[in-house]
Amino acid sequence: MRPLARVQAQALRERGIDVLLVTTDQHPESDKARDYELVLGSRFSTSATLAVHRRIREHRADIVIAEQVRDPRWIALAGRAPRIQLVHDERRDDGRPRQVLARSVFDRWGAHSVATVTYSNYAAIAVATRRDVAGTSVHVVPLCGDMDSELIPSFVGPDGRHDFVLAGRLDSHKNVDVILEAWQRHVDGDSWRGDELLLIGDGPLTIRTLPSYVRWRHGSYRYADVVTTMAAAKGFVAHYRSASQSGVQLLSMQLGVMPIVSPVGGLAEYQPASFPPVPVDDVAGVTAAFDELADPCTATLRGSLASRHYAEHFSVDRAADALLNVLVEVGRRVRKTSV
Repeated sequence: MRPLARVQAQALRERGIDVLLVTTDQHPESDKARDYELVLGSRFSTSATLAVHRRIREHRADIVIAEQVRDPRWIALAGRAPRIQLVHDERRDDGRPRQVLARSVFDRWGAHSVATVTYSNYAAIAVATRRDVAGTSVHVVPLCGDMDSELIPSFVGPDGRHDFVLAGRLDSHKNVDVILEAWQRHVDGDSWRGDELLLIGDGPLTIRTLPSYVRWRHGSYRYADVVTTMAAAKGFVAHYRSASQSGVQLLSMQLGVMPIVSPVGGLAEYQPASFPPVPVDDVAGVTAAFDELADPCTATLRGSLASRHYAEHFSVDRAADALLNVLVEVGRRVRKTSV
């Protein structure tokens, strides 16, 4: 989540909030630490941890925002300042004994948060009774894209539109079997315009034979390496079997490309009303979406609607203003209780 945290931190800093970001170096987009950023390795060394701890104490945070803390040693780094926890979705770790024990520690810690922030109404409802959330005030804020604005290319017109993209970690929740079947039907039908379906990313997929006109670019990727390909696509595929929200869906709209999504989780909340979600197992519905977006003029018009929808509801300014409102409310409440 480091790129998303950076985008949000930068926007808050532009609003006069003194943000110190403490994170790890586990994302392909990671590069050298910025002046407001402390980076720890996934394995803590004593000297590095002590140095970070001193820097955090010197910062004297009024409020701590905790996001996806999975190592108990981070609990000490958070200190005793009032804390907001960010909960991305309702999915939890599996039931292995070590994880169950760790989860109980994190749940008790999370339950002492003064507020919980989620990125969709679906997630807010799904986690409301969780041990770490119940008893905290729950706020829903927009989830913005995690791509730095300077990387966003110009909007692509009909002459430059080609291909469809399925990107990210390619595992079972991506619903790849349904998507590939729908793609084959699209290629065999009358609406195919010579496009390819580009699979971009790594994952545990075991596909013996890819359908016609499907190309798989294996491995992790930097946005700079793929952003022009993504922005020129006729459509993004985020037709998931299980998810509560998707950065891929938002990235698609941020780039001016209409996403094809399922109604699972919070995806429907993000989707423009003009291009509604397609049921998870609806092969014919996904095929019809491919057929419609295959026309480059239609893809461009749909992409323009997606871009406007993103700007109006999910831009970093919208997200930062909403998060700032939560910070102000929490700060006001903390001051009242401390008087």
